[in-house]
Amino acid sequence: MIVFRYLSREVLLTLTAVSGVLLLIIMSGRFIKYLAQAAAGQLDPGVLFFIMGYRLPGFLVLILPLGMFLGILLAYGRMYLDSEMTVLSVTGISDRKILGYTQGSALVVALLVGFLSVWVAPTGVLKTQQLFNEQDAMTEFDTLAAGRFQSLGSGQRVTYAGGLSDDRTQLQEIFITEQAGDVEEGRVGVLVAETGRQQMNPDGSRYLMLYNGFRYDGKPGAADFRVIQYDTYGVLLPRPEVVTEVTDREAIATLDLFGSDDLRLQAELQWRLSLPILVFVVAFFAVPLARVNPRQGRFLKLLPAVMLYMAYLALLISARGWMESGAVPAFLGLWWVHLVFAGVGLMLNREALFAPSSAAPYKRGQHA
Repeated sequence: MIVFRYLSREVLLTLTAVSGVLLLIIMSGRFIKYLAQAAAGQLDPGVLFFIMGYRLPGFLVLILPLGMFLGILLAYGRMYLDSEMTVLSVTGISDRKILGYTQGSALVVALLVGFLSVWVAPTGVLKTQQLFNEQDAMTEFDTLAAGRFQSLGSGQRVTYAGGLSDDRTQLQEIFITEQAGDVEEGRVGVLVAETGRQQMNPDGSRYLMLYNGFRYDGKPGAADFRVIQYDTYGVLLPRPEVVTEVTDREAIATLDLFGSDDLRLQAELQWRLSLPILVFVVAFFAVPLARVNPRQGRFLKLLPAVMLYMAYLALLISARGWMESGAVPAFLGLWWVHLVFAGVGLMLNREALFAPSSAAPYKRGQHA
């Protein structure tokens, strides 16, 4: 148990560090994408952290198997360089036992990945899509931010408001530019106003009412333009399309996927169940790949090992697509990929698995 706890601690600590770095990189890239959407007025900045929190389980189910794989390579590679594995071998800890101890650590990670994949991640995707549906239902007025030029609608309108009241009903120092007529004509209209407010009509339509301003219509660079001064001017705000239906299959509860005749849903179910299996298989063939010669360095086999893992994951994703298209029968689905790489693991571990057990370690005072 002492050896098991030591090996597990080394692997899990390395897994945590590697997974933390990978998670930071992935979430940073996704957060920048959502931040750009918020800057363009497509998302409310207040929901960004909720979206990232809901997407976190979906990121972890892909990061943790890779973290487990790299954790074994790095932790065991260090132990080979420091001759710790040699000491364990001398004391009677065979490669077969190390494989068994490693699968014990893999069981903990696989249970976590299975829990996230089967229950938590679909709920997170569902909450995320519901948030996006709510954002799509917001009007252009609801997404305005004071002191910022904002591209709204289809991108043909840019709006600026120097000030915005706390209840988002009153605007000051308004500037609006929009496409006037056909795009080929290149004519634009510019509206400036001192103040403005949102007006809701009984039929549900919304207008942005502008007060004390000017409208300029013309083609940039040409002299034929017109100027209109107004006391009150109404700009129709497009009525949002309210969507409440959740269509993303990744948001469907796992229990609802069982018994479905839809190949896409069957593939989704097998994908969710495959991720915990992925942890066991990569832990199986990572142990022999971590074995290095102290004179060669711990990173000699790292690149080929990572390429093997990427081939495994890429083939798993491809098999998912083949199953959805009907090219692979549903009963084969994604399972054959795991069998193939489990066979690779058997080849890499053939000496540890099929070699006869070593004799008991030498004891002091033992005579021939």
